[in-house]
Amino acid sequence: MLPAPTAQLTFDEMGTPLREVTFVVLDLETTGGSAGEDAITEVGAVKVRGGEMLGELSTLVEPEGPIRPGVVALTGITSGMVRGAPPLAAVLPTVLEFLGGAVLVAHNAPFDSGFLRAACERHGYPWPRPPVLCTARLARAVLSVAEAPSVSLGSLALLFGCASRPVHRALADARATVEVLHHLLERIGNLGVQSLEELLALVRDSARHRPSQRVRARRHLAEALPSAPGVYLFRGARDEVLYVGTSGDVRRRVRSYFTAGERRRRMRDMVAQAERVDAVECAHALEAAVRELRLIAAHRPRYNRRSRNPGRTWWVAPTVEPFPRLSVVTTPRAGALGPFPHRRSALAAVDTLLDALPLRPCTQRIPARDAAAGPCAMHELGRCAAPCAGRQTAAEYAPAVAALAALVEGREDAPLHALAAEVHALAGRERFEAAARHRDGLAALVLALGRAQRLATLAGLPEVVAARPDGDAGWEIAVVRHGRLAAAGTAPRGVPPRPVVAELCRGAQVVLPGDGPLRGAPAEEVRLLHRWLTEGGTRLVACDAAWAEPARGAASWEAWAERARPLG
Repeated sequence: MLPAPTAQLTFDEMGTPLREVTFVVLDLETTGGSAGEDAITEVGAVKVRGGEMLGELSTLVEPEGPIRPGVVALTGITSGMVRGAPPLAAVLPTVLEFLGGAVLVAHNAPFDSGFLRAACERHGYPWPRPPVLCTARLARAVLSVAEAPSVSLGSLALLFGCASRPVHRALADARATVEVLHHLLERIGNLGVQSLEELLALVRDSARHRPSQRVRARRHLAEALPSAPGVYLFRGARDEVLYVGTSGDVRRRVRSYFTAGERRRRMRDMVAQAERVDAVECAHALEAAVRELRLIAAHRPRYNRRSRNPGRTWWVAPTVEPFPRLSVVTTPRAGALGPFPHRRSALAAVDTLLDALPLRPCTQRIPARDAAAGPCAMHELGRCAAPCAGRQTAAEYAPAVAALAALVEGREDAPLHALAAEVHALAGRERFEAAARHRDGLAALVLALGRAQRLATLAGLPEVVAARPDGDAGWEIAVVRHGRLAAAGTAPRGVPPRPVVAELCRGAQVVLPGDGPLRGAPAEEVRLLHRWLTEGGTRLVACDAAWAEPARGAASWEAWAERARPLG
């Protein structure tokens, strides 16, 4: 058995994913504003994780002192109501237990956490030092002043249409804060915030990175944009495209660039240079993502990191000569294996293929007849039959080239079995480091072959029509031709989808297939379309030809390859 390493961490898991964070949303009612001199009269707390409520805590507290008339008028809590309620010394252990291991959330958190910390000091409990999140500061980091002139709890509850409204009672206000928190967390996904650490940093840094006057003066650029899925283009003084992005709500996303929530210096510099923002409204997120790829490739905006090498991929392909060798190229041709994201991963695949197939590793050109060079060291090691020295004819060499084509196309997987057998043999001889290297090379090759075969199969189909539920009893529809998005549309709830599909097919872009495994389609676009077609509940509506992956392709090896993939 081959050793199975621990599963590799995703980038999101390098921090604490927000979906796994437990939040305790706290609200305190008090006799005044001083944590040192005033007392708590009511505690309300709601525990939530992943959008679900886990529990609630609510109790009045005997303040052991009078409640001033002004406070009574504000909260409605009278001395008679708290008479007989448990004292803080009895309530505090329960509150701390409820808070254990969670992030403390409050609106104007310094007030609530300050009272709770003072209570711990007064009654001899160590302060647990939980992470603290203030929803007022988070709102100011995420929302523009134009959208939210005030970030009071009442104003935010009204802005978001919350079912719970604050009434200066602890549990009701905590419930309202939970709803506000969830609405704010929905917004921060557009800012690339996926973990607790990033969330806390966003709030912490927002005060340091207030948008400049020049940036604030450009907020009007977002006003005419659609609140719909699409692509947006920031343009500079010479009408050049500075940056291209995509969003499910273009207007909201563009407005976020003018808030303190935008912490990236590169983006702040870009916004300061922008003179106009154009938008291309799209039928759905898939169309927006495809258009973004195409616009970045066309304009190469200097503030898009992807613009440095738009569409750059690497391929492993046999050369065209009597004794073909493996070469790494950027333009795919017939029989090429790829795409690879980096040249080094393509070179690693070459090494593994040379272990599996009797192809020559040298780079010299060898004539079809009368080759007279001296055999190299690889011949002495049994790794090459020395066609350079005339010891192998082109006809004798041809089966190795055919085996490469069969492996890449998924017609034969014997070379994979041979590589796996070598891994087992090395491990059996206790050459564990060599076995691990061969195992890792085989795993990487299997994943590359599987990816190549899936994408090539899709690119070979003249037309695929598919529909995905839009979450509101309607459909998002795409027409794909030879690995390119040819048309996109929607059939909203109540609209029969078949006529929409027919109309989209009639007006779809004509796609003429090109050369290479992907028929001329950009690898990123084919990969994006394949993911949309095979995930998320997408249903196949029509397909011109049978969509089938090769029977002896790499797919049957991929579960093993995922387990064997090295860490790092």
